[in-house]
Amino acid sequence: MTDAKPHGRLRPARPEQVAGGAGTGRDTSGGAATGHGGTGGGSPATGVGTAGAHPRGTHARLNPAAELGFSGDPGQHGDHGDELLHAQRIWDGTLATNRLDDAGLNAERQRVETQDVTAAVSLLVDGWPQDVRACVESLLDHTHVKVLALDLGDVDGAGDVLAGLAERHPERVTLWRVAERPHWRGGTATWGESRAKLLRLDDSDVHVLMETSVALRGDALTPLLAAIAEGAAAAGWHGADLYDEGLREAGPGRVQALTGEIVAVRRQAALSALPEDAHYVRNADLALSLGLRGELVVPEGTPPLVRLSAHDVPADYADREARRNYDGALRLTRG
Repeated sequence: MTDAKPHGRLRPARPEQVAGGAGTGRDTSGGAATGHGGTGGGSPATGVGTAGAHPRGTHARLNPAAELGFSGDPGQHGDHGDELLHAQRIWDGTLATNRLDDAGLNAERQRVETQDVTAAVSLLVDGWPQDVRACVESLLDHTHVKVLALDLGDVDGAGDVLAGLAERHPERVTLWRVAERPHWRGGTATWGESRAKLLRLDDSDVHVLMETSVALRGDALTPLLAAIAEGAAAAGWHGADLYDEGLREAGPGRVQALTGEIVAVRRQAALSALPEDAHYVRNADLALSLGLRGELVVPEGTPPLVRLSAHDVPADYADREARRNYDGALRLTRG
């Protein structure tokens, strides 16, 4: 596998500037053109109060305030509380429209910025076949990226489920199967070594590490890809700051570390940062993100993700390996 091919529209990774931008707050919806009755032809009103906008035979409205819900008669003051209530409703409606406009424009901007950025989602399959199906089908429904999956020992038939999906969607899903069982089940296949295999099998600009314990309920990838296209080294939906006593949630914006079930990273940067000695997933994402050079970003907004069943492993194993990974992450912050 070589890295000679040019990347898509990824800007160089920047160590300080935080990706993303704030909305302008302007109302870009514009005024609606409204037709008016009357004799003869004519064009609809422009909505900006220009002369000649109304057809001949029509007149200025005697009380436009009444059409907006204020007191009907110009000579009447009406109830001041009612006027304030109506005004507040109009103001709130305008703000809501502005926020929707900003969200729509921002989503479209992100799609344009990332249209030439290649990405692949990698999945490590070690059981829970129903969740594997839900996870992969959600990726097929809500994204256009490739899905790269490595099955470890066909635990509980999860590998067979994935094989069926790969057979039905060969242009989207690529599957590798090995006989080694996962380390948490007493096998030899560790999280770090298995993830490293998937990373080296990928040739995309952005490599997305995703756990099969979650499914998408919308496009959760484009905001992450946009942050990376704008200069971040990695992006995820959950950020954290590290302390000796544990993690503290952080974000949105620039964060010290990334956690969670879905993290997007510049593939070339991840090749040297992935903790291949990690046996188990918990806190291994911290070590990966802390090993990267460049900014780590959590986008604005609520991630369109849903958690599936809990992927529980023996508690003593999980605690031991999570502590081991966390200690390794702390060493990176002090190095």
